[in-house]
Amino acid sequence: MTAPVRVLVVDDQALLRHSLRLIVDGADDLSVVGEAATGEEAVVEARTSRPDVVLMDLRMPGVDGIEATRRIRADPDLDGTRVLVLSMFELDEYVSGALRAGASGFVLKDSGPAQLVDAIRRTHDGESLFAPAILARIVGHYLDRPAASIQRDLPAVTTRETEVLTLVARGLSNDEIAAGLTISIKTVKTHIGSLLSKLGARDRAQLVIAAYEHGLAGG
Repeated sequence: MTAPVRVLVVDDQALLRHSLRLIVDGADDLSVVGEAATGEEAVVEARTSRPDVVLMDLRMPGVDGIEATRRIRADPDLDGTRVLVLSMFELDEYVSGALRAGASGFVLKDSGPAQLVDAIRRTHDGESLFAPAILARIVGHYLDRPAASIQRDLPAVTTRETEVLTLVARGLSNDEIAAGLTISIKTVKTHIGSLLSKLGARDRAQLVIAAYEHGLAGG
């Protein structure tokens, strides 16, 4: 039996943390391994519990979610830990900062339980997740400060890779990309790996930005 995905819940509101714990622990393949009320606590707890996914609030007293995300993603001992941000869509500056800090995706706080559980699973599987309501605004805000680590050209990117990149930028999962292009999941993963290498991107989140920079995901 596969071990459950280990989740750290971070929010400064105790009632919300409790609600999130109930939702996460209610899924057979997920398990809450810790909670934190501040960014500083989140970093300490992450180093202790070694979660697979951190469900991270952004606005907290003291060390906020952006700085906590940056510290977690910069820690070599937490290389396998991904951060999924709990966001309110109007907080563009916070969401953009979390993206630059290394967050893998964003889910709205008013999402339903099923959406939240799916977001955690997809984040753990290495997929960047962006709620449709905030995807365009996140990237549009981010493009005001282009990421130096992403090359401006698309070197030797094939037609099929361009198709995959476009669908990644639209927030499609690997399963959805495979179905849309009539290819296997393994082939999708191969194309994404190639795109990460060719574009010098850290993760799928940066692939989304690259797609927007080159006009592949507009409209």
